[in-house]
Amino acid sequence: MTLSRQQIRAKFGDDYIANDRTFRMGIDQRFTSRIAERFAGRRVLETCTGAGFTTIALARRVSHVVTVEIDPENQAQARRNVAKAGLEDRVTFVTGDVLEYGTLDQSPPFDAAFMDPDWGESGLEHLCHFRNSSTHPPADVLLERTLGLTPDVAIVLPPVTDVGEFAGLPTHERQHLYFGECHELYCLFFGRLSRSSGKTELRL
Repeated sequence: MTLSRQQIRAKFGDDYIANDRTFRMGIDQRFTSRIAERFAGRRVLETCTGAGFTTIALARRVSHVVTVEIDPENQAQARRNVAKAGLEDRVTFVTGDVLEYGTLDQSPPFDAAFMDPDWGESGLEHLCHFRNSSTHPPADVLLERTLGLTPDVAIVLPPVTDVGEFAGLPTHERQHLYFGECHELYCLFFGRLSRSSGKTELRL
């Protein structure tokens, strides 16, 4: 796939840096801007930075973002994109595995978290599991670890995830995100980020 500036601008809002993978896995700006609204004014932990597209949406609304990425190439893209957006002073980049204790030891404090585990390696048609998760890092482990740090958490999951696997989680809002009739994503909101319990929809 050869990406054009027009494609990147249409999905993410500017002539940012992306490769095929970070373009495919990045969340459209029309969703990230709506998700970021719920984090307004907070200090936010973001996991799985990717090329920084959600980082940018969050940084425009929050007081500060601490964003963790294990892949140096992705993080290099994210740094350039955040700089292009003029938001460097609102973002702290951390390189490492968010599931390893010690990764966040030198980070500023945070009071909410956004997680977008990578599910691209399984492919869009593959049944992505939440329990014994097939995402990277495992979504179920990541959520449990992060809820131990803050109760105010949002996690994005692929639309092919079996919602029955969410049984037993703390009370949350399960938002279904659509472009028209096409179901693009789930976003689970916990704690004060939740506006209701159970299923809601966002259609764009």
